[in-house]
Amino acid sequence: MPTTWGRYVYGAAALAIGLVGVTFGDFAGVWQPFPDAPNRQLIAYAVAALFVVGGGLILTRRFTGIGALLCAALYAMFAFFWLNMRLLNHPEEMVFYNGVAEQMAMAMGGVALYATQNESDWSGRLGQAAQLIFGLCCMVFGTAHFVYTSETASMVPAWLPPNQRLWAVLTGIFHSAGGLALLSGIYALVAARALTAMFIGFGLLVWAPILAGDWHDHINWAGNAINLALVGAAWAIGDNIAQRRNGH
Repeated sequence: MPTTWGRYVYGAAALAIGLVGVTFGDFAGVWQPFPDAPNRQLIAYAVAALFVVGGGLILTRRFTGIGALLCAALYAMFAFFWLNMRLLNHPEEMVFYNGVAEQMAMAMGGVALYATQNESDWSGRLGQAAQLIFGLCCMVFGTAHFVYTSETASMVPAWLPPNQRLWAVLTGIFHSAGGLALLSGIYALVAARALTAMFIGFGLLVWAPILAGDWHDHINWAGNAINLALVGAAWAIGDNIAQRRNGH
């Protein structure tokens, strides 16, 4: 089994998401509103526990593949909720496409990680599929930045020159360019690494300061954990591309 840094980040993110869920006893803000089931909070704890288990398995080398599939299934479940409860009811709203794409992007990180750890004949095709779907998700992210430029700009630190709006547009372009590269296969590894770096930048410049400003808000913790999951997913996609390129 190859050692990949994406595995550690993706696993740590799952642990973080799970621990945040256990601490607050609720689903992350991006998963709201979760269906009002009779035992809603119990379900929230169960999902959080599964993320903790999944993250722990990923970080345990022998069970990385099982943990990756578990986390991928959990993210895919929430992608289905976004699709069924929001997007299908309001297909004119770009924000719902973005919500589905965010969950699917994180799911594809788990699929890519599983493919990287698996030596089956079909693991290459599985990794390729994860790359393509992740690329499509990045195209959606880029489109959302263009549609919601003002909202995106409001999250950019005001001290970044030359202005917040330009960075909102540029990150939309970077998302779209990265997605195109992953879809076409041209400079795909470079794109995966660049997307990883951009998500890390979002964490350092946007989410970490938000958390530092209010340590008591659930969404601030969840937002940091979700962004870390995107970092891990992009990293895992890149690791898988590198592995396939080297013929392993």
